[in-house]
Parts: sequence; structure tokens; C-alpha cells
Amino acid sequence: MPHVNFEFKAKVQNLKKLQQKFLQLNPIFIGEDHQVDTYFNVDKGRLKLREGNIENALIYYERSNTADAKQSDILLYKHTQDTHLKDILTKVHGIKAVVSKSRKIYFIENVKFHFDSLPQLGDFLEVEAIDTDNSIGIEKLKYQCDYYAHFFEIGQEDYLSESYSDMISKI
Repeated sequence: MPHVNFEFKAKVQNLKKLQQKFLQLNPIFIGEDHQVDTYFNVDKGRLKLREGNIENALIYYERSNTADAKQSDILLYKHTQDTHLKDILTKVHGIKAVVSKSRKIYFIENVKFHFDSLPQLGDFLEVEAIDTDNSIGIEKLKYQCDYYAHFFEIGQEDYLSESYSDMISKI
């Protein structure tokens, strides 16, 4: 299923405080997931297999590495956990990085919020304004990201340009 996100990731110092502030907006809580993302070697973009208690998907995405909110073009295949898929991808592509995280997942309308804790990297906030069928448009997605960045008081210096896999690979 192809779709477009406009999103940002920010390193944060007090994840619990941000989450408490966020709860005032009455978001829909999806749950807390322990996710393992296995990134595979590809020539273009990123390919990862997400394995979790809530979310399981094969995700291919392309986005620029800029420290700002940015567009991601995504192909998403949701599946049930199956070790054979991971075995095939590992054999064909080889593993680039493995990222393990605890993630609290919320929604407000089409906007998805991740409150992430990674043992090796720290705490992060991700906001993804999602358009699954081209009915929202990139301008509204940008507006939504800007709105929530302001709400969470995310400054330009807080934005991250890299994916978790890039950061893990440098350790």
C-alpha cells in the first residue's frame, strides 16, 4: 500500500513530561509495542522488517536525510509474524542494522505519534502526518507537523536527520 507521510523525529530530554502534556489532547492510545526493526541492505531508500506485538510490516521508504520535518514516500506491507520472510530478506539483501525499541503509539485523526525509548540511543518523539489515499494533500500534512512541533516545543536543534538504523550503525 503506497502512501505519503510528512514527519519528524526529535531527540527529547523528558519523554514522560511530553507524553503527559500530549494526553491533554485526548489522543487514541493504540498501545505500547516492543518493536524490532531489521534494516536490510538496499541500493536506494530503506527497507525494514518491523516485528512487534502490535505492528508487523515490511516497509520500504524514501526520504531525505535533513534535520527537519520531511516527506517520506512509503510502500507498506502488513503481515503476521513469520520467520521465513526475515530469512528470505536476510539471504537476499543481508542485514544493515537491527533496532530494538519500546514504542507508545497514539493517533489524532490521521496523525500518528510515537514516544520511543531505545536502550542504546535514548528517548525520541516521532510525529507522522499520514495520507494513505491522496485525499489530504502535502500542504495539510506539513501544517499538521508544524502544529505538533510547536505544541511539543520542538526547536530546529531537536530535529534529527537520520533514521534509528543510521544512528545504531555508528555505535
